Amino acid sequence: MLTDHQPQMVFSVQSHDSALLRNNIAGLAKTAKLFRIPTILTSITAATFSGKILSEIQSVFPDQIPIDRTTMNAWEDPRVVRQINEYRKRKIVIAGLWTEVCLLEPVLSAISDGYEVYFVSDASGGVSKETHDMAVIRMTQAGATPITWLQYLLELQRDWAHKETYNGTLDIVRQHGGAYGLGVIYANEMFGLIT
Repeated sequence: MLTDHQPQMVFSVQSHDSALLRNNIAGLAKTAKLFRIPTILTSITAATFSGKILSEIQSVFPDQIPIDRTTMNAWEDPRVVRQINEYRKRKIVIAGLWTEVCLLEPVLSAISDGYEVYFVSDASGGVSKETHDMAVIRMTQAGATPITWLQYLLELQRDWAHKETYNGTLDIVRQHGGAYGLGVIYANEMFGLIT
C-alpha cells in the first residue's frame, strides 16, 4: 500500500532529502509492478489540499485510481480495507507520508487486525527526523518490520537465476539504485558482464 505520496505531503518532509525520497518511492513502485504485487494507492484530500499522487507512482500504475480519503488513518476507510481483504493476503507492505501519521496509524491498525506488516522506511518520511524516528520505533515495538525499498527488491528477486525478473530488477537498480546502480552500469559498459 502506497499511502499519501502527494506534493503537499512531500513539501513538509524533513526526515529525508526530497529528491532521494522521490527516487526511493519510484523504485518501490516499480518493484511492486515488476513482481506483480497487488498494490493499493491512497491519497488524502487530493482535490482540496494535498494534490494528486506523485507522477513517480501514477506513471507505474497509470490505470489505477487512488482511493482518496479524508481520514488520516487509511485503515479507517472501508474502501481500503475492502480492497485489502479482496487480495486475501496476510502480509502487507506499506510506505507513506507522513511516517508519524498516515503510515503509523494504518500499520498499527493492520497489526491489530492480525496482519504481518512491513513498512518501507526510506520510501516514507516525517515532518522531522525525530517524528520519523519515533514512529519507526513505535511501529517496530508494535511488531512491524522495517525494510528499505532496495532490500525489498532484492529479497523478491532472491536469485539471479530467476530470469523472468532479472532484467527488470537490473533496470530498477540502474535507475534508482544509487552507487549500486552506477556499479551495474559501469560493469556493463566496461566489461560487458551484465546485460
